[in-house]
Amino acid sequence: MSLDATTGALPAARLSRIPLAGFVRDAVGYGAASAVALVVDYGSLVVLNSVFHVGYLTAAFTAFMCGLVVAYLLNTRLVFRGRSRYSARGELVGFLLTGLAGLALNQALMFGFVSELGMPVAAAKAPTVGFVFLFNFLSRRLLLFTSA
Repeated sequence: MSLDATTGALPAARLSRIPLAGFVRDAVGYGAASAVALVVDYGSLVVLNSVFHVGYLTAAFTAFMCGLVVAYLLNTRLVFRGRSRYSARGELVGFLLTGLAGLALNQALMFGFVSELGMPVAAAKAPTVGFVFLFNFLSRRLLLFTSA
């Protein structure tokens, strides 16, 4: 991309071709689907840890996987519908691989916040969600799904 020599910015004609609206639409849709998945994830975490006394890392893993299933179903049917770069099998594998990377990030952050910083499990989930959401959205949007 060439920049305007006087302003150092992209020319207006090129800016209009950047699919920002599609990106924002995807981010909002992904956010809504993720909010539903988060309710499943967080609710499962609290129930498993507080009611059934499952260890927090095991509970976090199980809850995350439940949320991942919900996120996959909602995102492939509502947000990124028909825009996969891959076959259905490739899409599922890619979604699971990015989910597993998100899970690794989730586990590392939960461990750091709970074991290292002494935060309560339920409180540690809040900042963890933000980091994992951003990671998952960007990796899935950039690696798995093309813009419309």
